[in-house]
Amino acid sequence: MAINKNHEFDELDGIKCAIVEKNVLEERVIFLKDLLTVNGFTVVVVPSPPPKTAAVATELPTENTPPATFTIGVTNVVFNATNAVFGRLLTTRAGKVVTLAYWQQTEKICDDSIPYYQKKS
Repeated sequence: MAINKNHEFDELDGIKCAIVEKNVLEERVIFLKDLLTVNGFTVVVVPSPPPKTAAVATELPTENTPPATFTIGVTNVVFNATNAVFGRLLTTRAGKVVTLAYWQQTEKICDDSIPYYQKKS
């Protein structure tokens, strides 16, 4: 059980993992998997479980329907995404420090010349 909401861990495919993000789309999975792998983490991705209070669907999903969202974890259970981003522990393929805007995919390149708290939205 996690001490707080910022450091969750769970078993994904039978492997104890620190949860990076839950309920993410495939594009986000590709981005995070590449970023975390570059930084030396072993990434585990599993389909997210259906919501507990799911509405009754009018159509039954077929076997070929891919899951809409995924859960991403890393095998290093001490990993914490918040600490990794704000502690400047992650780098891109180009060797630049990952910024909050890059992590959130609001910027395509990392530019840490202006601190995140001084950037205008």
